[in-house]
Amino acid sequence: MRVFSRFVEPTGLRAEFPVLERVAYLNAGTDGPLPARAVRAAIEELEREAADGRTMAHFERRSELEGELRVAYAAMLGCESADLALTTSTSEGLAQVIGGFELADGEEILTSDEEHPGLLGALAGARDLRGVAVREVPLPSIAEAVGPRTRLIACSHVGWASGLLAPAELGALDVPVVLDGAQGVGAVPVDVHALGCAAYAGAGQKWLCGPDGTGMLYVSPGLRERLAVSRRGFRNLGDADAGLDAGLKEDGRRFDAMSLSAEAVACALVAHEVLAEAGWSEVHARARALAAQLTGLLAERGREVAPRGDTTLVSFQSDDPPAERERLAEMGIAVRHIPQRPWLRASVGAWNDEDDLHRLLEALVA
Repeated sequence: MRVFSRFVEPTGLRAEFPVLERVAYLNAGTDGPLPARAVRAAIEELEREAADGRTMAHFERRSELEGELRVAYAAMLGCESADLALTTSTSEGLAQVIGGFELADGEEILTSDEEHPGLLGALAGARDLRGVAVREVPLPSIAEAVGPRTRLIACSHVGWASGLLAPAELGALDVPVVLDGAQGVGAVPVDVHALGCAAYAGAGQKWLCGPDGTGMLYVSPGLRERLAVSRRGFRNLGDADAGLDAGLKEDGRRFDAMSLSAEAVACALVAHEVLAEAGWSEVHARARALAAQLTGLLAERGREVAPRGDTTLVSFQSDDPPAERERLAEMGIAVRHIPQRPWLRASVGAWNDEDDLHRLLEALVA
């Protein structure tokens, strides 16, 4: 049964991604497929730099591109562009925020038991450098696990291992909530105000199909002034020519990455444009419908599927995940294995079709 006829038409979108001509690409949760148009945009920027040099006009061009990307990414999160920083990754944004809280010995950060190393690294830093306690609980019960020492909740919006959604009850808590949105933005609708989070870090290279080294960070105006910013440089200073008195930018740009290349920003912009042309509501609906279809097909074939939400990630049982992932890769099927869990993970995007799903299913029994 075909389940996606009412969603975005697949042929035109698939044609934007050269890798889909050969590969059943089900790995956007690691890195999304790159659109050919986005690659050309990056090449054009590099060719301009080679031909014209990198003078003042180059830096003005880069600033213009960054402004456009900031607006585009802010729209994806449902926030004002003034509240958004451009980063190099989800991990960078999470580290910036968690380090900025400057918590102390005896205080606690509450997290889930299925977090990605990109968040765990920042949490370990708070523990090792400041003596902060870090407590892990199952993601579905994290809202009810807040204790008297809890000063911060840091967890996934969409669990990278299972595809579970963070409970909506988090938005009603008095404790600040920082969400790892690496598997959220671009994959499912995101509205940081509806989520009630104090900060949200996302990736440009995953579900937005941009280049490595791009990301975003939303910090609410109420939290912005509370966070210490220890890493300061040209891009996040209020007046870079004022020497030691330069100060920080007053808006979300105080959390900007120290440097982003013009070619990466141009690539990210066009990748976003490719998906926006298909319509974000259609992109989200199609991807989640295909993921739900895959979930049912796997269960029919006796592959246990991990508990999941209405997301784009489908993790399922494997007796030897690394070996099976390698075997599938040799057959032109890209999935990921989840370390320390008996799971393979398929990341289903709007660019996929039923043929991709059936290639995976047939290969699993080969």
